[in-house]
Amino acid sequence: MQLAGKTALITGAARGIGRAFAAAYLNEGARVIIADIDYERAARTAKDLDPKNALAVGMDVTDRTSIDAALSEADRHGFGDIDILINNAALFTAAPIIEIEEADFARCFDVNVKGTLFTMQAVAKQMIARGQGGKIINMASQAGRRGEPLVAVYCATKAAVISLTQSAGLDLIKHGINVNAISPGVVDGEHWDGVDAFFAKYENKAPGQKKREVGAGVPFGRMGTPEDLTGMAIFLASDAARYIVAQTYNVDGGQWMN
Repeated sequence: MQLAGKTALITGAARGIGRAFAAAYLNEGARVIIADIDYERAARTAKDLDPKNALAVGMDVTDRTSIDAALSEADRHGFGDIDILINNAALFTAAPIIEIEEADFARCFDVNVKGTLFTMQAVAKQMIARGQGGKIINMASQAGRRGEPLVAVYCATKAAVISLTQSAGLDLIKHGINVNAISPGVVDGEHWDGVDAFFAKYENKAPGQKKREVGAGVPFGRMGTPEDLTGMAIFLASDAARYIVAQTYNVDGGQWMN
């Protein structure tokens, strides 16, 4: 059990990739704070996974007051000494450059970039005050490695996450806090219904066609699953990764090499 005795906060953990991380960390002996804007779903997830060692808290990562309130709630329940943070909460959007709406731009940057930065800041302050270091894992994307014609805003947010990871990693390592990131490729899950709908609209594709195409294009032979990402998330949170700082790791079935 690589994470025995550790406490982890995972944002956007009520479903999908975040839920898979929570399940994997619990299996490795960690206690997990399942933070999500959808508190009711987070509470069901915590109950389903491990009601003793998983705690649900409501958190809107775009609201610093909400972040602070969630950390205070975790502390009241004995989950306040956070050793690991995964910044997983994110939104996807797509549109041609000439059709990008300011509201979509603002919302995506608020969640994906602002949320990552200020959740990281709040947890890092606690880690520094404890004086025992910690591990922070940000969720980037292969979309942050390159531009894509219809995905300019999302690509830009994930490029920003990679850059924040580098800067924060270099700044916080003096406190014993390792900041790194995971860059997934295309990962299957309920969120892909929305992604597929964007491409059906803008590329005139039948529902499900884009999903089949991207899956076929992965060198490994299929889309990823949330569980495909858990090994890297466990590794980066473990003592084995103590000398790794400011890096972003591709876990994408061979889609991107750098």
